[in-house]
Amino acid sequence: MQKPVQITETVLRDGHQSLTATRMRIRDMIPVLEAMDDVGYHAIEAWGGATFDACLRFLDEDPWERLRTLRRSLKKTPIQMLLRGQNLLGYSHYADDVVEDFVARSVENGVTIIRIFDALNDIRNLETAMKAAKRFGAIAQGTLIYTTSPYHKPEDFVRLAVALEDMGADSICIKDMAGLLRPYAAYDLVRALKEAVRVPLELHTHCTTGLGEMTYLKAIEAGVDIVDTALSPFSGLTSQPCTESLAATLRNTPGDTGLDANKLAVLATHFRKVRADLVRDFGLNLDISLNPQVLISQIPGGMMSNLMSQMKQMGIGDKLEAVLEEMPHVRAELGYPPLVTPTSQMVGTMAVLNVALGRYQMIPREIKELIRGKYGRTPGPVDPEVRRLAIGSEPVIDHRPADDLAPQVETMRSALAAEGYTDLSEEDLLSYISFPDVSLAYFARHRHKA
Repeated sequence: MQKPVQITETVLRDGHQSLTATRMRIRDMIPVLEAMDDVGYHAIEAWGGATFDACLRFLDEDPWERLRTLRRSLKKTPIQMLLRGQNLLGYSHYADDVVEDFVARSVENGVTIIRIFDALNDIRNLETAMKAAKRFGAIAQGTLIYTTSPYHKPEDFVRLAVALEDMGADSICIKDMAGLLRPYAAYDLVRALKEAVRVPLELHTHCTTGLGEMTYLKAIEAGVDIVDTALSPFSGLTSQPCTESLAATLRNTPGDTGLDANKLAVLATHFRKVRADLVRDFGLNLDISLNPQVLISQIPGGMMSNLMSQMKQMGIGDKLEAVLEEMPHVRAELGYPPLVTPTSQMVGTMAVLNVALGRYQMIPREIKELIRGKYGRTPGPVDPEVRRLAIGSEPVIDHRPADDLAPQVETMRSALAAEGYTDLSEEDLLSYISFPDVSLAYFARHRHKA
């Protein structure tokens, strides 16, 4: 029997990350936080992902202070963050002591739910973060990165979900970052997962391909417990389906979300002005449209602008069609990694270089490390010729990549002290470990040297 569907609101994180380059400021959020807290959301996704980097790099904000500010106003509603497993909020692996400390401080400063994923779906890269989340009292949500390939069949995702539940996941999220999950495939996958695991099941998708709303309805029919939506000014296109529209669709049905349309309308009015302010203040280009071609290229919503920038720098700004055609070939040759940070950037860069310079004439360090196993186990085998070109006869590691990393916290504390900062908080230290140059620039404006 269908139950009421719960809603995770993404307007404070993925909504503005997808549509306005993660430029929403804490001052844009504060006026409606208490009203958001009163809506009855399952959770509000408000931290992690690209927000941490954007606070320091573009907004001159301390991401930790943002989190504390959110927590002071969101007294009833859990704050959810997105964490890239052993990568935390960066693009490469950190040592276990950094992961443990980061999770501990995130929970201490206000996070309740941590959605933990790995770009390759290699659960070895989730172990430390999952254990730390449990140890420090957070709700640990294990994540399936959804994609399609010969190595990503429904039974593969079911096995992964069971492994995550065995690891201690309190809930499971299907993360469909590019809008690839088709409605009837969603129905079948949710049914299979509901039969295999006991913990709640959440679905996160994007509307990039035009499928999002239909996918949610079929997933709800199949029994999904929670779905991610964004308030209307930050919904649709490369973002999530609309909160108000889904609530209206389910009203007076067994799946009724219980969300009050009038309360949502007040919030939408506020965020409509915020969106206009962000476009004006940051000169953003909102010329975004649905792109069903993503079902082939699998480029996630936030990647296209970066891809175009790389192409322009390489002098092939007019070769988009060739790059989009090259990407599936590169992805197959690299073992079919899902295209999500950081593997999406790797595959995109490799495709641009192949079109600009000839196939595999220049191979970036990150691609070589992916092939060496430094990011984990790829879903499928790497093409032998591409491996030879990239790393020759060097061995590929078969153990957990982070096992090769020595503890980093004290080493980085010493490095920060060498920059003249000896009495910063543990949170500042973690900012520095995550983004050294950007953090130093922020500290120069806001911290005092010893």
